[in-house]
Amino acid sequence: MLVLPSPPTVPDQPLTRITTIQPQWRYTYGLHRRCSHVTGQCETFPQNDECHGDNRYFCSMWRSVGFLMSFAIVLEGMTVVAYLIVLSGGKRLRESGWKIVSLLIILSAAVQAASMSLVAYLVDNEDRFASGWVLDESWIFCTVSWCVSLFVAGVLILAGTTLPSEGGYELIPDQIN
Repeated sequence: MLVLPSPPTVPDQPLTRITTIQPQWRYTYGLHRRCSHVTGQCETFPQNDECHGDNRYFCSMWRSVGFLMSFAIVLEGMTVVAYLIVLSGGKRLRESGWKIVSLLIILSAAVQAASMSLVAYLVDNEDRFASGWVLDESWIFCTVSWCVSLFVAGVLILAGTTLPSEGGYELIPDQIN
């Protein structure tokens, strides 16, 4: 007796229908590359051949976001250096240096918020992002980062304006005997 296997399409049909009804194909987009979880491959994003004609607008905006986030990192590095200089400086530098440090913190938060808003705009309005696309962990990290930065800048400004100046040296009164 010869047993023939079932045609290959019969067991595959339910799986094919499931993938069309509820797709789980996943792509992740970063500021500089796109990765497919199906193939496990990553490629630069956006590709140069995708940046012509009508797509030129998207590429310019996406690359601007990458530049802004890199600029935010530079500003945060400058903030750390300024903070160390203010801490290691004398009384006069500490009394006025908080203004520069808080300004750098606010600038980095503003740059992050601007780049985040550009990404949100592109995800909402660009045709390449179909409905169902979501902003994921990096979006949350960026939001938390600039919110914490604004909080720290606010605390620093509050402390700089309300706390009294640190006292100088006090003379020890001579004992009269």
